[in-house]
Amino acid sequence: MGAAFLDNGRLLARYNSWINLRMYEACETLADEERKRERGAYFGSIHKTLNHLVVTDQVWLRRFLQSGTENGIHFAALGGGLIEIPQAYRLDMVPFEDWASLKAKRVQLDAAIERWMAGMPEDYPQMTMRYSNSRGVQREHPAWQAMTHFFNHQTHHRGQTTTLLMQAGVDVGVTDLLALM
Repeated sequence: MGAAFLDNGRLLARYNSWINLRMYEACETLADEERKRERGAYFGSIHKTLNHLVVTDQVWLRRFLQSGTENGIHFAALGGGLIEIPQAYRLDMVPFEDWASLKAKRVQLDAAIERWMAGMPEDYPQMTMRYSNSRGVQREHPAWQAMTHFFNHQTHHRGQTTTLLMQAGVDVGVTDLLALM
């Protein structure tokens, strides 16, 4: 797995930053009430869907930080107040009602994700992660599986968000990973 897997993760981290910036710019063409309008999506609105991504990114980054510590690795990029959600979180919580605060947190997270991937030791993806999921069920598996889920989860909800934007009359444009290259 090694270097090629990490190269892929670094590419996905770069893509994550790039497409999130484009999506947030597209969202800014809408008034706040339009971003918060209930649109029948899983999390309701564009704003709530983007908050979900921020919450779940923090949940996963906290798990990666803990896993690193348990395996003798210090992920400095994930410290410094980056992970600010309560221990008892909800996947539908909206910690950022204010658009500017939500966007600032997204930019902060994306930069940290890129730094985290850039500094990741080659053997970390093979190490075992242990954590409780959102329902309290104990999980244990190689870190690479969680990393794959982490990036896939973001893509899934960005797809929902681009659909909601299209329904609101906003075209994000090409979102394919290959457009970054």
